[in-house]
Amino acid sequence: MFVADAARMEDFYTRVLGFAATDRGNLGSTALVFLSRDPKEHHQIVLASGRPEGLPFNPINQISFRMAEFAGLREMHRRLAAEKVRDLYPVSHGNALSVYFLDPEGNRIELFVDTPWHCKQPMRVPMDLKLSDDELWAWAEAEARKQPDFMPIDEWRAKQARAMH
Repeated sequence: MFVADAARMEDFYTRVLGFAATDRGNLGSTALVFLSRDPKEHHQIVLASGRPEGLPFNPINQISFRMAEFAGLREMHRRLAAEKVRDLYPVSHGNALSVYFLDPEGNRIELFVDTPWHCKQPMRVPMDLKLSDDELWAWAEAEARKQPDFMPIDEWRAKQARAMH
């Protein structure tokens, strides 16, 4: 992604989101910083200098990162709140529990964990992370069950596999 302040963005993505800078260099006049959270991946994001000033909108709609577990999602929400990021909000999509926020340059980021359910999208219901894990998962399932096309994710995947043959 093109960035205006590469040092600030590298600091945020490494210090707050846990990425590591795996490489860096220049391609002509563009400075590149390669970032990854996976030791098997050279990079998952590349920060590139040269973001034009004065764009009437942010060209990135959203970047989504799957979290390994719900405890990690809770911890990231806590860290992001302490960081005072803009537009921090947790939601349930039925098929995922997510935390959204804006990075320092206004790019929308989603951190999420999958749920064991499928329901018709889009679905977005504000989620209260003050609930205990048990209470939150029970609430999330109840909300998902209210949605059209609710089913266990394995059933949905089997249905998709049949439709693709």
